[in-house]
Amino acid sequence: MRADPGRVEALLEGVVVPESCWVASVYRMSAGRHRDVTAGVRRQVLALDAARLGSRRLCHSISAVEVDGEPTERWQVAWAASTAGRPFRHELVNGPGNTSIATALVDGRPVAVTLGDYKNRWTNTLRVWDLVTGGQVGEVRCTPPADKVLGTAVVEGRPVAFTWVRQNTAVRMWDLSAQALVGEFPLGQRWVSGWTTITLDGRQVALTGGDDPTVRAWDLVTGRQNRELVLTGHAGSVSVRATAVLDRRPVVVASADQVVRVWDLRTGEPVGGPIDTDTEGAFALVGCATAKVDGRAVAVTANARSLRVWDLATGEPVGEPLLDPGQLNGFLTGVTTTTLQGHPVAVTVSTDQGGMLEVWDLASGERIGSPDDGYDDVGLESVATTVVGGRPVAVTCCRRGRVRVWDLVYGKPLGEPRTGHNATVDAVATGVADGRPVAVTASSGDGTVRVWDLVGGKPVGEPFGGLTGSGVWALATAVVDGRSVLVAGSGDGSMFIWDLTTGEPVGEPMTGHSACVSAVATTVVRERPVAVTGSWDTTLQVWDLSTREPVGVPLTGHSDCVSAVATAVVSGRPVAVTGSDDATARVWDLTTREPVGGPLTGHGDCVSAVATAVVSGRPVAVTGSDDATVRIWDLTTREPVGGPLTGHGDCVSAVATAVVAGRPVAVTGSRDATVRIWDLAGGRPIGEELLFPVPVEAVAATSDGRLLVGFGQDLAVLVP
Repeated sequence: MRADPGRVEALLEGVVVPESCWVASVYRMSAGRHRDVTAGVRRQVLALDAARLGSRRLCHSISAVEVDGEPTERWQVAWAASTAGRPFRHELVNGPGNTSIATALVDGRPVAVTLGDYKNRWTNTLRVWDLVTGGQVGEVRCTPPADKVLGTAVVEGRPVAFTWVRQNTAVRMWDLSAQALVGEFPLGQRWVSGWTTITLDGRQVALTGGDDPTVRAWDLVTGRQNRELVLTGHAGSVSVRATAVLDRRPVVVASADQVVRVWDLRTGEPVGGPIDTDTEGAFALVGCATAKVDGRAVAVTANARSLRVWDLATGEPVGEPLLDPGQLNGFLTGVTTTTLQGHPVAVTVSTDQGGMLEVWDLASGERIGSPDDGYDDVGLESVATTVVGGRPVAVTCCRRGRVRVWDLVYGKPLGEPRTGHNATVDAVATGVADGRPVAVTASSGDGTVRVWDLVGGKPVGEPFGGLTGSGVWALATAVVDGRSVLVAGSGDGSMFIWDLTTGEPVGEPMTGHSACVSAVATTVVRERPVAVTGSWDTTLQVWDLSTREPVGVPLTGHSDCVSAVATAVVSGRPVAVTGSDDATARVWDLTTREPVGGPLTGHGDCVSAVATAVVSGRPVAVTGSDDATVRIWDLTTREPVGGPLTGHGDCVSAVATAVVAGRPVAVTGSRDATVRIWDLAGGRPIGEELLFPVPVEAVAATSDGRLLVGFGQDLAVLVP
């Protein structure tokens, strides 16, 4: 914790025992966060990551470490439910936007080469990353801007990278050691859809595909096209996929649409007939790689929804599909091949469950490891493999440009990770089920609602079903007719009620809103339990939870989406406080169903979160906004209490209140990936901010001061 992060990361490269990779990965999970924080904050992040990997023992040991000049850990991680699985070594800070990647050896060290897409400012720079340390070791400015890094090779003894420049329809060659342009190939095509290199008769050759039905060959030393080697057979634009050796003959594998063809590179003649990879129908070919399995050359094809192995000599499929459409919720986006402990494997990336990295044994056709071993919270777009310190690794990139380096061989996990949602956690609530406190989480992305034992962290029953529309966006709990229930708002405007103890739905879905129900709160009005819902349709609706019927007509007043709702008691009367994308908050009398005064103004952007509390005997509302500020309002006078609370660096996406050590506090979560605790009496922050690896979308608090934080697809419970 006190050591220089760069030195620690370098020492971790000496870890070779597979089981120890998990311990090392605790540090690596948030390595980018360690560099610019204090030792105390680093302690909190390490404890969180240990819990995410399933080791409560290591988590608690880290929290107990004393750090000179830092207070004892104020909030300790009790447990976490996480999709973190396969250990990753590094996260490269590559900037926003889609990224193309390749790997190479530069001066004997393994590197990754990255290039962003044309929409972001990183595009003009080809960046080189040391895969041992995870640090950037070089960059080359590309003028005119390059669109994609096609691959790497060694040409006349020097490592080079190739980039496609759409503006001048050329491929450029860059010396990675000298960081300089050393060649250009004037392809004359509007785009390049494939590039691979091979040595033919002692000459290094690049094979290209593009917007015409041919495969062309280019001499990498002279930069000239070999006009005697033009391969034809496809009817449309061609993607060059890979090369292989078949019966001692060098061959190239290329595709058009879903059809793969193989050519002998010495004769220029096709080998066998075309291979139609789309056996399931209408799924585009997104990747193809080659390998040798049991002595025969094979191609591994990834269509958007299937993964198959083909014998290159016969063009016939080898065994059953490794993956078929019924086994995938998302889409495959890339495939490559490598060797693990002497066995040929395929490595795939997909948008399944947010973003998955998976490894497949090509001899047995079995998946290696569990399906969720490699996870990124945004769909993975591309993958490359190499060897670092004698260990095979995969380098992946997600849609947002995040590049990660993953160990492909690892040992027994540290503990038993609690696996939950496969998409962003949008809502968190607390309640009681069968006499025990529980946490409830919902994700609109994976369409599930899950219940967790709040003390032990174990799942309670199966995820709730019976959902319609686009999943659950908002949650609240209540007691109705003597039983604990969960009230949930759906993306299609429906409302659901479940019995928290049995997990069974209570009645049919309730309808009334015409758009997504984005906020839910519960209270009691005239001794009857009610729910108050806010919607993207700009209205507020009150529901009788016993009859499951709306109470009157929808309440109007906001001019944009109602994104947050909380309830309170003001002067003995139940009220609702709403926040809206119109940048205002409003107070509503739930007995008369009339607005109380005019809107509360002061925020400069959407009011995205609301909670209520009692401070010095007076009811207050706490609002969080996309303007990155937090405000406190006296609900009796409807006036602000002091000025805005600042500190967050991005939208305040969630607010909860609690009583901790006898004083009322607000807990705010932000898309700057932090949680802050505020003293509501003094309007001041309490302690250091809590750091998380990804943006925080949901927070909740219990009466005994436990904090529930939903970040990315994960949930963490912290105790004071």
